Amino acid sequence: MEARSAMHLASVYAGIGFGNAGVHMCHGMSYPISGLVKKFCADGYNPDKPLVPHGLSVVISAPAVFTFTAPLCPERHLEAAELLGASVVGAKLEDAGKVLSDTVRHYMHQMGVVNGLKAMGYSREDIPALVKGTLPQERVTKLSPRKFTEDQLAMLFENSLTVY
Repeated sequence: MEARSAMHLASVYAGIGFGNAGVHMCHGMSYPISGLVKKFCADGYNPDKPLVPHGLSVVISAPAVFTFTAPLCPERHLEAAELLGASVVGAKLEDAGKVLSDTVRHYMHQMGVVNGLKAMGYSREDIPALVKGTLPQERVTKLSPRKFTEDQLAMLFENSLTVY
């Protein structure tokens, strides 16, 4: 009973953390990316079973999402870029999305992250299914600072087909 109570408390702490950390569209988009995988298997995993690990499925759309959300809170996007080591001296607010996205891309490239959804076996033809799989993920997507339409969500997947 004590272990179960501790796990419930940990779950509450995680929920509070997610609610305050600003996770939103990237996480919502990650579920269909992982769930609809066909043949891709990330390095270091059993090659007999298709798998897109959660972290990879989240980060792959981050540059597109940050470019999309930046106009609503550019100061926060510049702060995030700075915390990640980017120089934001002289950066214009209208460039916040690009600055943060470029910073994230730099780290993705340094870590050898695959070049977008195409590298995972997805194509433009898969975008409607990816959008459909994202729509029910409202518990995280509703946290986005910018509301979005299905067409905008499709554009984000399109912009995530390649990252570099």
